[in-house]
Amino acid sequence: MFMRVTSCIILLCSLLGSCQKPVNGPEYIFKFGHQGNERDIWHRAALHFALTLDSLSGGRIETRVYPSEQLGGELDMIRSIRAGIAEMTITAESMQNWAGITAFMAVPYLIRDSDHLRKVVEGDIGTEIAEEMIRTIGLRPIGYFERGPRHLTSNRPVLTPDDLGGMVLRVPNVPLFVRVWQALGAKPTPMTFSEVFTALQQGTVEAQENPFALIYSAGFFEVQRYLNLTGHVTGWTYMVIGENQFRELPEDLQENVLEAGKAARQYHEREFGRQEELLRRQLEERGMIFTQPDREAFRDKAEAAVLETLPEKYKPLYHKITTIKSDETDNQEGL
Repeated sequence: MFMRVTSCIILLCSLLGSCQKPVNGPEYIFKFGHQGNERDIWHRAALHFALTLDSLSGGRIETRVYPSEQLGGELDMIRSIRAGIAEMTITAESMQNWAGITAFMAVPYLIRDSDHLRKVVEGDIGTEIAEEMIRTIGLRPIGYFERGPRHLTSNRPVLTPDDLGGMVLRVPNVPLFVRVWQALGAKPTPMTFSEVFTALQQGTVEAQENPFALIYSAGFFEVQRYLNLTGHVTGWTYMVIGENQFRELPEDLQENVLEAGKAARQYHEREFGRQEELLRRQLEERGMIFTQPDREAFRDKAEAAVLETLPEKYKPLYHKITTIKSDETDNQEGL
């Protein structure tokens, strides 16, 4: 009910604001492409951003949202933004192809829980990552979304790394992911997300790993039987705008963009926990069998591979993140 009221208020504000829109239409049009489909929480957060920005800017900025990789995959979108062809996307660890520090957005078994994640992203480490993104890639983060833990789906149960047994596993084009899954015993194969369903259906890959949201929205329950709760990555993703495109805006519109980004993050945060519970039920209802792997066995092998793979200059940052205490940890220590 609360979300319906909130959405109605935003829509009303947007409609009221339309009375004050420029006669000749918007001054700026943002093309915002992402990989989630229309059912995904990312898409709903992107639409929330678009409505909010339309209202705040008085119609001076129109955001056109393109889900399901309509404008290209994640790496394609980054290239398009850098080339000035598009303005916005949602992206995460794939950015390490340009800036190595963004690998910390999805390091296996590094982030412990939601509170630990928040302290990392909203603290000095998050600031350092954001500044490097702007400087090296030309992408400005304007909001972050927590991602549900990444889990492994397959057509045979996987309880320990030994069960992987050379399993051909689709992974995103992220060097750290490739090396970690190799160390765990799989045969990782980088592949664009939009190609994964067909590859699983045809048997060219045997497994994939993603959060509940993408497992469900992509319909992987139709071609995968087991959902192995490896929980191997808890991370986040950024909603980004091209830095050049952002700098071209007048200062008041820059502020509007940042405020709309904050509103989208808050929307996502309100919906996230409820959606995780709902998605698990829906995946179970669609026949997926949940397993409880030996996470410590996975963690031990993954951590060794991470430390072997990380450049020396990033190892102090890795250890710094591991020493940040979350409120949950503090509470447990106080018991």
